[in-house]
Amino acid sequence: MIQTQSKLKVTDNSGGKIAQCIKVLGGYQKRYARTGDQIVVAVKKAKIPVGRNLKAKVKKGSVNKAILIRTRKPLQRKDGSSISFAENATLLLNAQEQPVGTRIIGPIPYELKRYKGIRLASLASGII
Repeated sequence: MIQTQSKLKVTDNSGGKIAQCIKVLGGYQKRYARTGDQIVVAVKKAKIPVGRNLKAKVKKGSVNKAILIRTRKPLQRKDGSSISFAENATLLLNAQEQPVGTRIIGPIPYELKRYKGIRLASLASGII
């Protein structure tokens, strides 16, 4: 469960490394976000582009929307099993709510396979 001021790992190739949750979207005074929820994040640490003609897609201090991909809190499935991950991870979105990066590093849960029309399964390295 993620709330404001939570630090998250950015798991796409957009250039961000660590993000901090600013706001949990999806309801009036919603306090916690779970896997699959949208949040607003501020990028706290970003990769520095090395070489000529390389541009970072996000920079330190930029504010973006994001989707929670993995959380440490166990995710209960309909068949009775549960799954949890070792880290809290997020995927950055642009203004049109499409992924900024072209690749997701690490697995995603099966429940996010058809998330709001975004093809997350094709971007991810694995589905659990």
